[in-house]
Amino acid sequence: MEKIPMTAGGFAALERELKQRQQVERPRIINAISEARAHGDLSENAEYHAAKEQQSLNEGRIADLEDKISRAEVIDVSKLSGDIVKFGATVTLVDEDTEEEKVWQIVGDSEADAKAGRISISSPVARALIGKKKGASVEVVTPKGARSFEIADVRWA
Repeated sequence: MEKIPMTAGGFAALERELKQRQQVERPRIINAISEARAHGDLSENAEYHAAKEQQSLNEGRIADLEDKISRAEVIDVSKLSGDIVKFGATVTLVDEDTEEEKVWQIVGDSEADAKAGRISISSPVARALIGKKKGASVEVVTPKGARSFEIADVRWA
């Protein structure tokens, strides 16, 4: 069984979502199914079919979350250090053409959120950065074409 690397924050978020889905969503959906059943003929009961669809989606997500949690390899980023980029690092990049600065934390696939500054370890940018040192220049092929960045800083949260 392949382990899934993730930060402690990402692991906690998965556990919160699982608890929410099991303890809040599941009972709410079961109640909605019971109410819809009380309306009679199930073959033409849109509320019943909608609730059953919600139940299917929720149970599928619960199974997915349980799988990810069971395979999680939580990496304690606070114990990491150094100026070489690896999983969990927060990296400041400077675009060599525009001088624009970007800050990314390299995290597990399930916790990636570009708007929040977290990129997946399997993303092209992260793959180009892994193993490089502060001060290095890296070229990354992005959807907008090849871009060159300098690694201005490597921090550990």
